[in-house]
Amino acid sequence: MKKIFIRVLGAWILLSSTVITVLLWQHPIQRATIFMAWGLILLWVVFGGNLMYKHRDSVKQFVQKIPLKWQVKFVLFATFLILIEEAITTIMTNLAPVFGAPLGSAYITASANYLDVIFFHSVIVIAPMFVAWAVILHYYKFSPFAVFLLFGITGTIAEGMFSGSWGSFGMWIFVYGLMIYLPAYCVPEERNAKTPSWWLYPLTIIFPFFFIPLTGWFPHLVDPNHPKIDFIK
Repeated sequence: MKKIFIRVLGAWILLSSTVITVLLWQHPIQRATIFMAWGLILLWVVFGGNLMYKHRDSVKQFVQKIPLKWQVKFVLFATFLILIEEAITTIMTNLAPVFGAPLGSAYITASANYLDVIFFHSVIVIAPMFVAWAVILHYYKFSPFAVFLLFGITGTIAEGMFSGSWGSFGMWIFVYGLMIYLPAYCVPEERNAKTPSWWLYPLTIIFPFFFIPLTGWFPHLVDPNHPKIDFIK
């Protein structure tokens, strides 16, 4: 059932992205943005996702040997993965001229500067959500696949509210879900945690949003006038 779901979701990404590419082919700026999204899909979802799944057991053995509490390792590992994902998206944004558009006219990150992206826009906001999931997994035994899907839905909601890109839900589920799947897979199964009731599943989609204030205040404190998107002044 899990493999069928992944294949259907992957097929939706391929179909929807192809249709959008064809429809926007005559529009240079939109076409460049689509090329960036394709880069993210190929590098993070296809290549990265397959790499994580193929080597998940060896990674799990390595991570579990690290002498830290699993909750700490979970948050650090997920943060490490989002740093990689944001490096890919920032590279894609900087490739705008290669894709036929001036830098800043087409983008999939809020800035072309990687440090600006992670400290003022994305990682600084999303990383606390990993803390939320560390808390959830401390008390409840959600499967790695469930964590992948639930956090993917959380990410889809976040992206939908920010940019209105609800139709790209397939891509966002993979993009966000892969940030947390492997860390969840590395969580020790032998821990004092309960099997979650059905009603907890929808709650875990919303719960991470309450942790954003842990670090979400940082950009406003450092620079209250910092733009939400650096390309729009």
